[in-house]
Amino acid sequence: MPTDVIRSNRPTNTQIGPLAEIADRASEFIQQSKSKNTIRAYRADWDHFTAWCQSHGQSSLPATADTVALYVTDLAASHKPATITRRISAISQAHQIAGMESPTRAAKVRLVLAGIRRTLGTAQEAKTPVLVEDLKRMIGRLPEGLLGVRDRALLLIGFAGGFRRSELTALDHDAVEITRDGLVVTIRRSKTDQEGEGRKIGVPYGSNPATCPVRSFQSWLESSGITQGPVFRPINRHGKMAATRLSGAAVGEIVKKYVGAVGLDASHFAGHSLRSGLATSAAAAGASERSIMNQTGHRSEKMVRRYIKDGSLFRENAAAVLGL
Repeated sequence: MPTDVIRSNRPTNTQIGPLAEIADRASEFIQQSKSKNTIRAYRADWDHFTAWCQSHGQSSLPATADTVALYVTDLAASHKPATITRRISAISQAHQIAGMESPTRAAKVRLVLAGIRRTLGTAQEAKTPVLVEDLKRMIGRLPEGLLGVRDRALLLIGFAGGFRRSELTALDHDAVEITRDGLVVTIRRSKTDQEGEGRKIGVPYGSNPATCPVRSFQSWLESSGITQGPVFRPINRHGKMAATRLSGAAVGEIVKKYVGAVGLDASHFAGHSLRSGLATSAAAAGASERSIMNQTGHRSEKMVRRYIKDGSLFRENAAAVLGL
């Protein structure tokens, strides 16, 4: 996010130097108000807009409604509505931080954006969820050794906890407690909890030892010898474990590796497939909307209801009772 606009407008008079320091602190607080991924995306979006303005002889800050309307119209030829919406958000943020009226609020911009959405559609391409039967088959293709032990724990914990990739990779040893009922996992910060209030998730024992997330987690800790720091770590081709944290991209690669091993099209899956798989499978099994949201941490009922709808496509299907 372009928080440098605060620094560019800070006082320069040496007699009011303390105000310059306050401006710097304000900039830092703004940086902390959004996740690193959001800030990174906003900065890239803002850079794209300013470059477009420069190449077309327009002012980016402040920008006029006409300039923004022309910009998004140009984007529509090669970008999805979701990307265009994010770019508009970055432009709005830049103007608000600079204390200027945002041109994105103008009726002309909103009408152009509505027309783009109506023309191109707003449905986002979702990755295929890993369902329970998929997961069982994937577990059956695990290799021997430390890598297989880690991947079993990662896949089962990721699925049963309904975790985001970032939540899985951020897990530390002291954030997981093994109890009589299962694992109690403390998520200290997540996409929907940027202020770090934290929440606890229960991961129960499974009925089958081969697919039990709790037993797999215990086995991983014992095999790896991890007693502190990151829970999930990289393992090289020689079976040596690193001390660093596994990346979010690596989680996606692991999921793709095993769905491909069982004959599924890996291009349709990603790290998020574990999380969406839990929600979809739970919905198909009759779990309530509230229980799914409690596990996944979703704050939007709209998203969870989409999973429930997908999970009920054949469980509550009018054509299934016709005797065809």
